[in-house]
Amino acid sequence: MQNNKKNFWLEKFDCFSISGKDAKKFVNGITTGNILNSENKVTKTCWLTPNGVLRSLIEIVFLERKLELIILAGDKNEIIDYFNQIIFPADDVQISQPFSINRIQEIDQFNSWRTYKPIFFKQNEKEFEVYKNKLNLMNSNDLKLWKINQAIPSFDKEINGKNNPLELGLKDLIDFNKGCYLGQETMSKINNVSSLKQEIRVWQSFDSNVNLDVEDKTLYTNAAKENSVGRISSFYKFNSQIKGLAMIKRKYLEIENAFYSEIFGPIKITKSVGSIFL
Repeated sequence: MQNNKKNFWLEKFDCFSISGKDAKKFVNGITTGNILNSENKVTKTCWLTPNGVLRSLIEIVFLERKLELIILAGDKNEIIDYFNQIIFPADDVQISQPFSINRIQEIDQFNSWRTYKPIFFKQNEKEFEVYKNKLNLMNSNDLKLWKINQAIPSFDKEINGKNNPLELGLKDLIDFNKGCYLGQETMSKINNVSSLKQEIRVWQSFDSNVNLDVEDKTLYTNAAKENSVGRISSFYKFNSQIKGLAMIKRKYLEIENAFYSEIFGPIKITKSVGSIFL
């Protein structure tokens, strides 16, 4: 990544809109952010299961007559189907068909990805090509490594039907003072008693002889596999760099010695740039 220029993250995401006079109230009752009283034009939020497991990471754009929901991580069909199922006949809420949107934001290696405000372009907008050609866009390899350093969760990896947003370092996307929303009771309970069992961490391997055929994603205290300390959720290998994300049991987070993976050999864990675990 070049250091003398601003770098930009460009990616295409699935999106859908919600309109009607009850749109904000409707989304506020489903997601973790305070949609009713948000003073931002763009806000990030989470969609959870009733027991507080993260199902989707969503970015909401507040427009004059509607909300646009950008699915940063999640299954658009699952989300839209669920939203449609819980609309009451008396609700003035309309949900559009999904469409694609180009999302651009400035990024760096030292600040959270939530620091910079994104901008959006619809498909086939003439201004998009002109605008993006003026930017220093991250290439795909650098972008994947940057996302790992930021601990941005991926669908079917960190968002796997088991992890909650507090474990994934997304506490700042939850409003603990607003009214009811899906998963609120579990989130409040975990937050009030500080009962996290694990936290997301970035890991790096220094072993060039990795064995990707091995299926054991468990992390251990040593090569003898005496104690399980967590589990690898994702990784990316580019040239000599091998980095990934893992869910680490809290009682092992302060251990300074390298952990061991049967696939990646000795690994070192670090805190991420983009989560609350800084």
